[in-house]
Amino acid sequence: MEDIRAILSQFHSKKRKDNDIQKSGLGPADTPVASEIPDVFFDIVLQKYKLNRHEIALLMQLYRQVWCRANLYKSHGIGPMNSLAELSQGLQLSIEDLHHHIRSLENYGFIETVRSGQYFVRKYFTEDLDRKYGQNYNDFF
Repeated sequence: MEDIRAILSQFHSKKRKDNDIQKSGLGPADTPVASEIPDVFFDIVLQKYKLNRHEIALLMQLYRQVWCRANLYKSHGIGPMNSLAELSQGLQLSIEDLHHHIRSLENYGFIETVRSGQYFVRKYFTEDLDRKYGQNYNDFF
């Protein structure tokens, strides 16, 4: 009778070993996640407002930070403090371009600056859509 270890050594585990995960570059941080974005963004906002690629990326970054991730001030629509240098680096923009795109999003009414690096972001992107879908904010200001 063959040794049980010799038999089992012929079969490889279906689970990946920790060192295999490190070699491939896959790990818990690389697991894809999803953020919930209201359909009005795709159906109304993108059609009605002519946003450029950087404005869309910035708006989505701030929206995810406020509404899709753990946030103490979610009921107020307020995002935690950002480092503008890190934000510009993450979006691959200069600080001047970042300020320009922030002002553009403020002109559309999608966001408001609470203080440098902290933003109020509307749940349904515009005041009209917030009213239509019954989104109220606690009076934080």
